[in-house]
Amino acid sequence: MATHTIVTIVGSLRKESFSLKVANALAKLAPASLKLEVTTLEGISFFNQDLEANPPADWLAFREKLQKSNGVLFVTPEYNRSIPGVLKNAIDVASRPYGKSSFLGKPIGIVGNAPGALGGVSAVKHLQNILPGIAGPILGQPEVYLNGIGDAFDDKGQLTKEAVQKLLQQYIDAFAAFVEKQNG
Repeated sequence: MATHTIVTIVGSLRKESFSLKVANALAKLAPASLKLEVTTLEGISFFNQDLEANPPADWLAFREKLQKSNGVLFVTPEYNRSIPGVLKNAIDVASRPYGKSSFLGKPIGIVGNAPGALGGVSAVKHLQNILPGIAGPILGQPEVYLNGIGDAFDDKGQLTKEAVQKLLQQYIDAFAAFVEKQNG
C-alpha cells in the first residue's frame, strides 16, 4: 500500500491553538498509509488579484505543496460562525489562477473544533460550501465537530481525552480509506 501525503491545514494562527493540537494528534493517529504534513498559515501573504501575473514566492510554495500532495485535511476553529480569515485567504491563494486550483482532484477532509458547544459546525458547513468547484471530493461521513475541546489536551499539547482520541481515530481511518479510494 502506498503512503499518501496529506497537507493538513491548520485554520488558526494562535501558537497554542486547539486546531494545531488536533492536527498534531491526527498526524500521530494516522495509519501507515497516510503521512500528514501539518501546515500553518503564518507565512501566506494576502491574496490580491493584481499580483497574479507575478505571484509572491509564498503563494507559489503553498500551491506547490498542495499540488504535490495526495489530499488535503482542514482542521479549523470557528470564528464568528464561519472560518477564520487566514484560512479563507489561503483558500483564495491556492485556488488561483482561475481554473488551476491547487485543490483540484484532491480528496478533502474537514475537522471542526471549538471550546464551545457547537464544535465548529458553522465553519465546517462554510468550507463545504466554498470548496466544491475548486477542490476534489469531500469526505461526507463521518463528520467531526469537536465541541468542548479545551480540556482534551495536557499542558504539553498531548491528547489525553479518550473519547476524543477514539473519535479522531475513527475519522482518520475513514479518511485514509477515502484517500486510498480516490488515489487508487
